[in-house]
Amino acid sequence: MTHINVLDPGASPLDYYGFELRRLREAANLTQRQLGDVLNYTGSLVGQIETARKVPTVEFSERVDAALVTGGLFSRLVELVLRSQLPAWFRQVAELQARATEIYSFELGMVPGLLQTPAYARAVLGAIDGTDLDDRTGVRLARQRIFEKGEPPLFWIVLGEAALAQEIGGSETMRGQLERLLSLRSDPRINIQVLPFSAGAHAGLTGSFDIYRFASDPTIVYTEGYGSAHPSANPDTVKGCSLRYDHLQAAALSLKDSAELIRRVMEERYGEQLA
Repeated sequence: MTHINVLDPGASPLDYYGFELRRLREAANLTQRQLGDVLNYTGSLVGQIETARKVPTVEFSERVDAALVTGGLFSRLVELVLRSQLPAWFRQVAELQARATEIYSFELGMVPGLLQTPAYARAVLGAIDGTDLDDRTGVRLARQRIFEKGEPPLFWIVLGEAALAQEIGGSETMRGQLERLLSLRSDPRINIQVLPFSAGAHAGLTGSFDIYRFASDPTIVYTEGYGSAHPSANPDTVKGCSLRYDHLQAAALSLKDSAELIRRVMEERYGEQLA
């Protein structure tokens, strides 16, 4: 007899998703394999998601909604599932990103998660921990869906030139990541300025930070350490970091010159020749 894992739908969003997937699949008189064939996934993957051993993706959820005519149930649930899979200390940050109307980010040496390609994100996440990389990468990339909202946030990033030079994941991965940054030039709500090495001493030497602004809530400054998040709405902290950000923007290259530097680094350092 085949053992059927019985989930407690109240245990977690992932368990609830699996419970509902099994319930609605069985109501449609489909086996896991049959549903997998309809979705263009394996029956094994369907089974792993039903038993909360695998994290569903946005694409999987959209296909299930279409196949089982759920009215968008799984597309809504997957947002909760993916957020629940973030490290506990980071979940509040993901919530801030999802609610913010404006995000101002300063990064010293790495492209931020909201702009990472799958290959780059995978390399970053796998630097010291190679477990469950597919799921963890998918969870990180899902945060980028904030840019697909009806009213996406304004996102402004001042990126240290070191982020362009630090070869994460190899040349091919870096070419793809820098090409991704260049492709965003056509989006007026995503603005990328590079802080060049030639800027010398600057207002961000103490570390990376984000500023989140909201329609009605107080502005929050966010910094992080190893495995810890530090959001603050303290008016003095917000004022001080906002001033730092103004100075960083002034010291950084213009949007146009930043794009040219990104292009030049991609061509000269990573061997990509663009037409």
